[in-house]
Amino acid sequence: MLDVNQLDEELLNGYLEQLDKSIIAKMLDLYIQQSRIYLEEISAAVEADSQEQWQDRCHKMKGAAGSIGLKQLHAKLVMAEKFSEAQSQKRQLLTDILALNETATAAFKAWLEQV
Repeated sequence: MLDVNQLDEELLNGYLEQLDKSIIAKMLDLYIQQSRIYLEEISAAVEADSQEQWQDRCHKMKGAAGSIGLKQLHAKLVMAEKFSEAQSQKRQLLTDILALNETATAAFKAWLEQV
């Protein structure tokens, strides 16, 4: 079942009006590839205990998530970008982001199959 709370359907429907469905699918594929890199970089920032790297990497992923309408993930990354708690708390937040990214991309795929 499609979790509509995950997605900015207004944005996605706007894309659908302007772009071919295959292009939207390519956008998702590109996001998935890029998000793997961002998540690795966010993880490295946690391990390096670098607030500057953490903020920079969360910021980049936030923009990518927002641009393809992953509404809840974007909101989580907005919060994460400014998160300055201890390394252990960042590890937990990263775990949450990883899970939410999986849920959000699955919701996008389900949406794409329905349109």
